[in-house]
Parts: sequence; structure tokens; C-alpha cells
Amino acid sequence: MLLIGIVLAALLGMAQSMATKASAKHHGGSGGKIAPKVVIISMFTPEADVWYANSANSSIGSLFAQNISVPGLSPLFPYVHCNARGEVCQLTMGESEINAATSAAALAFSGLFDLRGTYFLLAGIAGVSPKLGTLGSVALSRFSVQVALQYELDAREMPANFSTGYFPYGADAPDRYPATIYGTEVFEVNAALRDAAAELARAAHLADSPASSDYRALYAASGEVYAAATGSPSVIKCDSATSDVYYSGALLSEAFENTTKLWTNQSSITYCMSAQEDSAVLNALMRAAVWDLVDFSRIILMRTGSDFDRPPSSVSAFDHLRVLDQNGFDIAVQNIYLAGVEIVKGIVDGWNSSYASGIKASNYIGDIFGTLGGEPDFGPGSIFGGVGFSTASGTEVGLSKRAVLTKRGGRMAGGWK
Repeated sequence: MLLIGIVLAALLGMAQSMATKASAKHHGGSGGKIAPKVVIISMFTPEADVWYANSANSSIGSLFAQNISVPGLSPLFPYVHCNARGEVCQLTMGESEINAATSAAALAFSGLFDLRGTYFLLAGIAGVSPKLGTLGSVALSRFSVQVALQYELDAREMPANFSTGYFPYGADAPDRYPATIYGTEVFEVNAALRDAAAELARAAHLADSPASSDYRALYAASGEVYAAATGSPSVIKCDSATSDVYYSGALLSEAFENTTKLWTNQSSITYCMSAQEDSAVLNALMRAAVWDLVDFSRIILMRTGSDFDRPPSSVSAFDHLRVLDQNGFDIAVQNIYLAGVEIVKGIVDGWNSSYASGIKASNYIGDIFGTLGGEPDFGPGSIFGGVGFSTASGTEVGLSKRAVLTKRGGRMAGGWK
């Protein structure tokens, strides 16, 4: 009997071991964890529903095949949804910077997934600048700028020589670089991956509508400056502004496009999309990357234009925002999926040939501090000597590094001044 028991125990152990290895092989992760090739990040219900409604009839398959409850996600959206193979997953963060940052951190630090090789597709709608895009346009971004991280004066009380009531922390006027740095002002992602994603997205036949075209036509009176607004939806490459303030109007939009240009150290206006969550998600994923839980070079920022961020000359800012229907919402939501699914399929289908090993970044990636290593091409320079923050050091940024930042023209955040 003892011998039979030993044999049975050995066989049971072998079966359990084989099951564990099969599970790990099936999901592609260590310890049997799901290791998605792509995680789709939505912000609110319509952005998620378009994936649920269409993915089951695509090569992705139903995203409801696996539903994983993750502690710390929004009570409104408590699950990560994955297809049967575990290759593609989706979750909804919740709108605004606080919701997005909390949900992204909960996912990354949950320990329920192996995300080290995962590509993250941030896919949402946004306001679009008529200078660079139009209703339904699909924008892939390199920079995300937290434009509202500034002082604000009511425009009725601002100095006569100010162009806007927003001006950077530590500065005494608009169009200055912040003298007090918080660390989340600018994030830069992998430009080579952005370019690859844009090429994949261009395979999509984007949605449009006659009603959207009618509103676009109102921008023709402004001439060449708004020429992009009058065209049909297309895939464009330009940058994203993050702000919890749902701003609208020419004055605020121009102020924030100048902020984006200045803070990213670029010679031309590249801002085209206004969003609430991008920088928040990027900061959470960057902190996870510090601990080797995710790869920051595998992030794709995609927004689709649901409304213009400023009105045509014949429409007031208020009517543009709250009275008239620009008719861009429905096509923008459709184009999240139409462009996004081409990116997802491209990554999954090209996994072995191109994406498993990653798309090498030739540009700096990370935040304004240089947390992940390298030297930012914007801001006062790395406070980590170009090598990045090390979790093994066990030390905080000391006075010497604060002094370096101050010497380069900035100051670590320490209150309002």
C-alpha cells in the first residue's frame, strides 16, 4: 500500500507539474500568469463598448472569454477582460487623472499578470486642434504634456501684458519654462513604435459622416490655418495635452499648444489632442517600469477627434462647446476600434517577426527627471546623472541632485513658490 501511495503521489505531482507548464505555455507568462501581447486601455464606457461589440467577430476573439477581478480598479470597471488565448486584454480606467493613475497602478502592481513584454494601447477620444486634424482623425503621439500643471489667474484679472491666465510654476509670466518641477510635466514615448503603429492604423477604412463634414466646412472661412479641419479623417502624428479641465476656445487652446511646444523643446506646434488621462497613465506605468514590471518602450498613445478644441470663426466658444452638435463623437468612437484593431492585429500577427523582441527606441523615453535613464531632450536635464533611478540604491534624491536641478534652471517641487 505504501508503494502504491508513493507511485500515486508521484503521478499526481507529475500531472500538476505538466498542468502548470501547460498553463504557462498557454498564457505565455511565468507561473501560469496571463502575459498579454497587447493591453487595450479605455477611459470610459463608449470607448470600451466599441471593442466588446466588434472584437468577437475579428481575429482577436471575444474579450469576455476571461474576466479577471483586480483589486484597486475602479468600482465601475473592476475587471480586466481578455480573449481566450490571453493574448489581448482590455480594461477601463475611469475618466480623469486620479481615476486613470489609480487604475493603471492597480493593474501594473497587482501581480496577477506578466506585463513585462506587453504593449499598451491607450485608445480614447479627445478634442482635436483644427490646425492639425479634424473630426474622426486618429492621432498617434510622442509627447504627453500635463498642460494645466500651472498657476492660473482668472483672465479678467491677469496683467495686461499676459496672453493667458496660465503661467508655469516658479515663473512670473506665460511662455516661460517651469522653474519648479514636479516630474509629470512631460512624458515621451517610443517614436519608432509610434511610427510603426501609425503605419498599421493606416490600413483602416476610417468612419465618417455627412453631419461631421457639415461642421468641418465652417472652418473653411479661416483659410489655410485651419485647412486640416476641413478634410476627411486620417491618421496623423502629433502630441497630446493632459488636463482635467475640459477646456475649449481659441485662447485656451492656443495657450496650451504654446505650452506643449515650449515644454517639449520643439520648434513647431505639435499639439493636436486634448485628453484627461494620458500623462496619469504614463506616470503609473513609468513607476512600474522602474521595478521591471512593464516595458515603457512598449506604450502607444492613440486618440481620435470627437470635437474641435476651438470653434470656427462664425461660432461662439460657448455655443461650440455646449449648444451645437459637432457630430464627431460617434465616428471618433468607431475609429478607436477601426484603427486600434489594425494595431492590435499587427502586433499579434507580427509577434515572432517584429514585436516579441521590441521596437528599439532611438529617442529618449520617460519623464522630465530621467527616471528610466538617458538624458531628456526637454527640461533642465536628468537628475539621475543619465543612469536613471535604481531601486537597489535605497536612497532618496539628495541635496546634491536637487542642487544640480536648481543650477540647470529648475527647482524640485516644494510648495507653491
